[in-house]
Amino acid sequence: MAFGRPRKKKQDDVPDASEQQDHDATAAPGGTVDEAATGGTADAPADAAVPAAAGAPGVPQAAALVSSADYDRATHGPFDLSEQDTASGYIDLGAVRINAADGLQLRLEVEERSKRVIAVTLDLGGSTLQLQAFAAPKTEGLWDEIREQIGTSVGAQGGTVEERPGRLGTELFAKLPAQTPDGQAGYRVARFVGINGPRWFLRGVFGGPAALEPAAAAPMERLFRSVVVVRGDHPLPPRELLQLKLPKEAAAGAPAAPAPAPARPDLNPLERGPEITETR
Repeated sequence: MAFGRPRKKKQDDVPDASEQQDHDATAAPGGTVDEAATGGTADAPADAAVPAAAGAPGVPQAAALVSSADYDRATHGPFDLSEQDTASGYIDLGAVRINAADGLQLRLEVEERSKRVIAVTLDLGGSTLQLQAFAAPKTEGLWDEIREQIGTSVGAQGGTVEERPGRLGTELFAKLPAQTPDGQAGYRVARFVGINGPRWFLRGVFGGPAALEPAAAAPMERLFRSVVVVRGDHPLPPRELLQLKLPKEAAAGAPAAPAPAPARPDLNPLERGPEITETR
């Protein structure tokens, strides 16, 4: 297992002035929620553009494709800290604890202005999984509402989304217009999943082969199910981003400069839905 370099989020990644205004707002119950509090500033993983002629991949053929209403989180994960012992074998990132795995690399997404860690991306076997955890209401989850927002925003930007049952409950498969390396029309893809936990919500975005191929997705899905969320007892407004942090071993030897950001689309589920722009 290796730790990637912390990556700062550039201000010019923000697509427009309206998004900047959302970013500057503070989270409050019933009020405007800033984009980081709903996953807004972190890059979501996506695979390389593929030719449009390739067509959309089908739903993975697995025995346990279920809707979110039928997914048994307490049995299959992700878990709350009260449900899982993380004393050994876990990487402590504050709001989430990750089950260590051979070959796993972690990249922490750091917002430049606030210097706070806003997302963690796991890289394993060429696939990626971005994680963000948020505070949620006691009596209802966030995933149904967030799926609708993602679909609206992706459609407004020329992309398509397919809502379908999955091995982690209801998921969204997003296709975004893109250009292949040889200049042909193509698309980029990402799989959005969301789990409602006790007073928290965990969002995952699968990229690379895990967004397309069931076999490649299996180890990343196991990692997602093994995540332990640390909500804490203090009151927080819904959609408030739960605080992430560098693990102790990485913080002790953190590099002075962040790694350069690869060019890829942003998949940003804001309060009004995700903004998808090309990051350069």
